[in-house]
Amino acid sequence: MSTDLTFTDDGVDVVYEGTEFELEKDLIEEATGKGFRDVTDHEVLQIVAKDPELDGEPVRIGDVL
Repeated sequence: MSTDLTFTDDGVDVVYEGTEFELEKDLIEEATGKGFRDVTDHEVLQIVAKDPELDGEPVRIGDVL
């Protein structure tokens, strides 16, 4: 089952195993020790899933926004 991430200025909207929720910007910064825009999609996936499938090159949230 896939994990869908949608990046916003306030955080990340996540659909994980059919459950929808939002990871707030502050929580992501605290979990990674980085500024929100410097966090990558791969790092967000590692917060959400125990053993995520990390395909392709990581992309910074700042590059998506």
